[in-house]
Amino acid sequence: MPVPFVLLQVRPEADARRDELASVRAASGLGDRLVAISADREVLPEDLADRSAGVIVGGSPYSVSDPEASKSAGQRLAERQLAALAERALERRLPVFFTCYGIGVLTRVLGGVVDRTHPEPVSAAESRLTAAGRDDQVAGVLPDRFTALTGHKESAPAPPPGAVLLATNEVSPVQLYRVGSVLASQFHPEPTTDDFIRRAAVYQRHGYFPEAEYEAVAARLRSATVTEPALLLRRFVTLAAA
Repeated sequence: MPVPFVLLQVRPEADARRDELASVRAASGLGDRLVAISADREVLPEDLADRSAGVIVGGSPYSVSDPEASKSAGQRLAERQLAALAERALERRLPVFFTCYGIGVLTRVLGGVVDRTHPEPVSAAESRLTAAGRDDQVAGVLPDRFTALTGHKESAPAPPPGAVLLATNEVSPVQLYRVGSVLASQFHPEPTTDDFIRRAAVYQRHGYFPEAEYEAVAARLRSATVTEPALLLRRFVTLAAA
C-alpha cells in the first residue's frame, strides 16, 4: 500500500513551515493524511514518489537563479533532491505537483530557462487558462479566468521543452504547465489570503517588497477574493488517489 501523500518543504523558518503545512492540508482536503518532509534538511529515499500516493512540492524563500556561491548547504541539498524527484517522476509517470520554488527546479530539469525577467509583486493576480488548460484533467476544474496568490523574484519566461502551458497571465507568462504526470504552478495553490498575509510578514525582509510597504501589501491581499486555486490541489489528490 502507498504511504500517505507527502508535502516536500523547503522553508528554513519554523513558522513558515508550520503554516504552509496547515494551508496545504486544508486546501487539499488531506488533513493528517498529508505528511511533511523537509527536503533541505532530510535525505529523501530514492523511491519516495513510488511509495507515496502523490507528492506536493511547496514553496521557499530560495530561488534557483540565486548565484551558486550564495546558496546554502540546505538549498543545494533541496535542489539536488527535488531534481532527482522530478527525473524519477517523469520517467515513471508518478503524480507530483511542483509549486512556487519547485517549478524552477522542474523547469531546469526539463532544459528550460529560469531568470528574473518577469518578477511578480506579492499580490492576488488574475490568470487565464489556455485551450490546453481547459482540456486538462486537473487544470480544467478552474474557471477560464481565476485569481491566485503569487509573489516571486524569478520565473520561466517560456514553457520548458516538452511542457504544455495550461495557464498564463500578463506579468509572468508561465503560471501552470504539465509534462506527463507532473504538474507545476508558478502561483501558490494552497494559501488563503489570511495565510498569505502571515507568510508575507515572515518574509517582509527578504526583498519581495520594501519592508515599509508591508501594511499596504497586507491591505491589498485582504481585499482580494481567492478561492479557485485550491480546486487544483483537490483534483490532483483525487486523481492521484485513484
